[in-house]
Amino acid sequence: MLRVALAELRAGAVETVGEVAVDDPQLADAEARLVEPLRVRGRLSSAGEGKVYWRVAFATTARMECRRCLAPVDVPVRESVGLVFATQDADEGDDSCYLIPERTKVLDLTEALREEVLLALPRFAECRPDCRGLCPRCGANLNDGPCGCASATDPRWDALRTLTQAEHEKD
Repeated sequence: MLRVALAELRAGAVETVGEVAVDDPQLADAEARLVEPLRVRGRLSSAGEGKVYWRVAFATTARMECRRCLAPVDVPVRESVGLVFATQDADEGDDSCYLIPERTKVLDLTEALREEVLLALPRFAECRPDCRGLCPRCGANLNDGPCGCASATDPRWDALRTLTQAEHEKD
């Protein structure tokens, strides 16, 4: 599915369709983990001497942590991208190409797919737009209600606080 013999491209474009399992070690990431298989559908075709073009669409759901309260959040990932693979000779220093190693007979698309899935993930996830996060002192989830911590006062404001109290006492 994600490994294509380059010789097959001589006969025309090759369809790449399949699923990558949730527990596939190549798609493991510390920031997010898949909660449903990664569905892949693409078309691999020759793009000139030493170059291959892969138009691919993929979809899955990844579980991330809310950036405010650390609750698990399921994030849908759906993307459609065009990728260019090139041999060292055809690459010409182009950083946007994935390199095809010398003497490659079978092109493994998994690493490029992994990179594109990680790029498609949002940088941060939130469980909801109005998430109140965690108390910085006791760590209680403020979405469940207020915590038992006394409100903290910043000692830098003490001088101003005494001035306003003195003003109120004059009145």
